[in-house]
Amino acid sequence: MRQPLDKPRLQSVLRALGRSARGDGRVLLSGGATALLEGWRASTVDVDLCLDEEPAGLFEAIARVKRELDVSIELAGPADFVPPLAGRSLRQVPIGTYGRVAFAHEDPYLQAFAKLSRGHRRDVGDVAAMVRAGWVEPDLLLRLVREARPAMLRYPALDPDRLIGTIEAWCEAQPARDGRLSGGDDV
Repeated sequence: MRQPLDKPRLQSVLRALGRSARGDGRVLLSGGATALLEGWRASTVDVDLCLDEEPAGLFEAIARVKRELDVSIELAGPADFVPPLAGRSLRQVPIGTYGRVAFAHEDPYLQAFAKLSRGHRRDVGDVAAMVRAGWVEPDLLLRLVREARPAMLRYPALDPDRLIGTIEAWCEAQPARDGRLSGGDDV
C-alpha cells in the first residue's frame, strides 16, 4: 500500500511529471487531488489525472514518478463515471505550469456531479467544501445535471431519475449565499 499524499508531496508529483514530459500538454486533476490542493482535505490516497492534451512522454513519466515517489496515480476523471456537463472546458480551474505541462482542476461542477453520484460521505463533504469556496452554486449544478439527463443513458450504472432526485435533494438542502436555503422558488 502506498503512503497517502499531503499537499507538498502532491506538488512534488506535479513538478516531477511536468519536468519529465517531452512535449507540451494539459493535464486535469480531480477528486482528492483537487480537494487536497485547495485545502479541503489534509490527504488523499491517489492522484486522479485526465489527459486533456497528452504531453509526449507522460506515460513513461507516470510510471517512473509512481515508483520514485511511492504514489498511486490513476488515469481517471469524472467523465468516466458521469456524462460531461455543458461548458465543462470553460469552468476548468488553472493550477499552474510545471515544465511543459499545464495542470488544471477539472470542471468543479463535473466533479461535484460525479461525487454526488457516488454518495460517499467524504465525496459529499468535498462538494460542500466546493460550495463554501464559491466553486459550485447548487442551483447551477442542478440545472447542468438536468440538462445532461439524455446523456446519462450512455452510463448504464446510473439511474437518471434516482440520481437527479438525489442531487435535487442535496442542492435544496444547501444554504444560499443570502442565508436562505437554495433551490427554492421564493417570489
